[in-house]
Amino acid sequence: MRRTINPFVEDIIRRGILKTPSIIEAFKSVDRANFVREKALAYIDEPLSIGEGQTISQPTTVAFMLELLQPEAGNKVFEIGFGSGWQTAILAYIVSQNGIQKSKIKNQNLGKVYAVERIKELFEWGTTNIAKYNFIKKGIVEVICGDATKGLAEHAPYDRIIAAAAGASVPESWLKELKVGGRLVTPVGGSIWLYIKRSRDKFDKKEYKGFLFVSLISDES
Repeated sequence: MRRTINPFVEDIIRRGILKTPSIIEAFKSVDRANFVREKALAYIDEPLSIGEGQTISQPTTVAFMLELLQPEAGNKVFEIGFGSGWQTAILAYIVSQNGIQKSKIKNQNLGKVYAVERIKELFEWGTTNIAKYNFIKKGIVEVICGDATKGLAEHAPYDRIIAAAAGASVPESWLKELKVGGRLVTPVGGSIWLYIKRSRDKFDKKEYKGFLFVSLISDES
């Protein structure tokens, strides 16, 4: 019998957290077991240590944040703190429609994920994990080792921006680099915040309380 990839997905759907078909398909297609240190724990709905004081987030939390982000095919995404690479691969699956080659669909934009990780050991491990799905080879994911709190101006503006660690506030560089009409999802303290950019200096904001994240750190921390 064929093993069901990520068996927790059906439960997250039943609980009303996962709703969007493209996000559900990506969750079912990118195996969490390829992105954890302890394979036996891959399918529990809990955060897991990945070393260096960091974690791979609880599947429910990743699902909740991606539903707020609403990534779409063709989007350009800036991801802060890719860690294990699991969320990166999910995003890449969505923005590329599972890596459909441009040659197959005329003028089809595959989308791209610019994934930044500042911890060298995690950058190397996460890059190896993402490479299992060929998203780097296909040019759908570009991995960068550096401090994402300063933004990534060379590839801005972005349709979507998402962070995996909690800071005391949202860096101004992220708000500046978000495209008008774009969505930013980031933890701040014990909350997840959604920003929707309506004009150059105007944002709709919504707070979702009751979460716990590792701290966002910069080179100056």
